[in-house]
Amino acid sequence: NNRNSSNNNYSSSKLSSTNNTNANNESTNNTLNNNSNNTINNSTSTTNLNTNNEQDNPLQPKEEEISSFTTKIYTKDSERQNNISITCSSLNDTVIKKGETFSFCDTVGKATSSKGYQKADVFQDGKVVQALGGGNCQISTTLYNAVLNTSNLNVTERHSHSNSVPYIESGKDAAVAYGSYDFKFVNNNDFDIKIKAENTKNEVIIKLFKISV
Repeated sequence: NNRNSSNNNYSSSKLSSTNNTNANNESTNNTLNNNSNNTINNSTSTTNLNTNNEQDNPLQPKEEEISSFTTKIYTKDSERQNNISITCSSLNDTVIKKGETFSFCDTVGKATSSKGYQKADVFQDGKVVQALGGGNCQISTTLYNAVLNTSNLNVTERHSHSNSVPYIESGKDAAVAYGSYDFKFVNNNDFDIKIKAENTKNEVIIKLFKISV
């Protein structure tokens, strides 16, 4: 009888151990399955997020500098400096699409006191007079020379000053006067052009960029 009791205890212990092992294996399998499902769900979520980002953020245009020109500012009175800053700001980031004609006067507009322009020296009939927007011609001249350094930009209108100007050699200037003299060119490239215009107390800097996708 003691032997039978011992055998029964052994059998019960072995059965219990087997059941515990099976239970542990089942728990382990459930954990693995849950982890696997979580990994798949996270991967799917990441894929969807990336797809949405690609749809929300299409390819950004690339900008490549293709030309630049700088002229030195000799006349540094505050009124002229003010006018140069306003015009550079108006001109900056202008895009000329392929086949389009750029007009300096149409882009910058008329110099008015409501825009913040002040009177500064300009040439009129060979004489120096005070007029709103004095200094604009240095910017148009700087742009003109940047355009000359770029292929397939065809200048269609450009005028010389009645007198020489200190910031550029003779024959390389581009005088502008709203309603009278303009500076124009056509973008004959197969890509768009962006103008970057900036100024310091000492210089006017114009850069041209090729825009491509």
